[in-house]
Amino acid sequence: MNSNKLKILFVIRANRTNKENKCPLNIRITYKKERRQFSSGLTVDKSLWNATNQRLEDQSVEGQAFNNDLILIKHKIQNLYLALKIQDQKFSVDEILALYQDKPIKRTENTGIIENFDIFLKNQERLIGKDIKEVTWKKFNYVLNDLKHFVKVVLAKKDVPLKELNQSFLNQFQYYLKTDKNQKQVTVNKAIQRLRKPIQVALGEGLITSDPFGRHKPGKVFKEVVFLSEDELRRLENHTFLSRRLERVKNLFIFCCYTGLAYREMASLKPEHIVNGFDGGQWIKMKREKTGKDIAVPLLPQAKDIVDKYSGQCETIFTPLSNQKFNSYLKEIAEKLEIKKRMTHHTARKTFASTVLLYNEVPIEIVSELLGHSSIKITQDYYGKIVNKTLSITMNNLSEKLAKKHG
Repeated sequence: MNSNKLKILFVIRANRTNKENKCPLNIRITYKKERRQFSSGLTVDKSLWNATNQRLEDQSVEGQAFNNDLILIKHKIQNLYLALKIQDQKFSVDEILALYQDKPIKRTENTGIIENFDIFLKNQERLIGKDIKEVTWKKFNYVLNDLKHFVKVVLAKKDVPLKELNQSFLNQFQYYLKTDKNQKQVTVNKAIQRLRKPIQVALGEGLITSDPFGRHKPGKVFKEVVFLSEDELRRLENHTFLSRRLERVKNLFIFCCYTGLAYREMASLKPEHIVNGFDGGQWIKMKREKTGKDIAVPLLPQAKDIVDKYSGQCETIFTPLSNQKFNSYLKEIAEKLEIKKRMTHHTARKTFASTVLLYNEVPIEIVSELLGHSSIKITQDYYGKIVNKTLSITMNNLSEKLAKKHG
């Protein structure tokens, strides 16, 4: 018998007969000489069970329905097996069983880094819409695909055991991402961060005794914050486009310059998200799409005017428009107004944080809260230079005042 083929058998437990003279029917799957047996949840009259033909010798409607259930069970297991085969990765009988029973897949001490990552993703896939978003899952999957190619092409291996991982492996993988994949440092850092997640899970399960990348430090990233200056923002606000599409995109962009909403939040904004606040003013209250964190942003007059202009046209406040088209139209707007910056929707969010808030001496702690960042460190990493510039301007003004007093 070919041990690499899956074998499925239904086996009755004759020693467990109930009052109705029926026995539990188990499912036995065998793959690569490993066998697992588990309950099907069905019971069968042992006098009618044909073990050779794997069916109930009963021509009644109930008997035919029972045999159809067995066919469906067998097909489901075979389809799960074929889905694993298509992925061209090693898998065990336990993985087939876990998928059938919809339980987390277990790792062993011989698990490789690709296999470990693959199992991690399969377990996480069941949590999409519950604990994680599909877009987040896909980002991890991109890293797994890069990892597979690296191990296969660069290392000329099918997999690398978890216990053999070290800093040298990580250095080679980073070099591969920068050279072969032409990724920037910030993207490489994110990839390594996602690579470490399933390794930390394996560490928690005792499959490895220490973090092989424990001493790793992310490469330095020099972040350039692109935002509109006060003059550029005013030019944009005061210009009226003859094109309805450009005028609409301009208004939506300005709305985000005064609210800091990311694209998905702007696109999904509904009337119920605008509420009366404790201060008597109107606020936008919703969840940050990226982090799931609650955000509350005061509706400044410039943003309120735009909401009033577009409200009531559809279920959401703003008529849906793809992010790609939005950015394409912004490119046209920048060219017409001779703004020598690459304008995207995200530029509005940066403008809100920089020109609207920080340049008006709003503390960075409040900026972080209004942006819905998961930590103030993220805000500091992005806007630290702007804070320093604002501080410098403030201190220069103070210096001039003091000089006049002593003059």
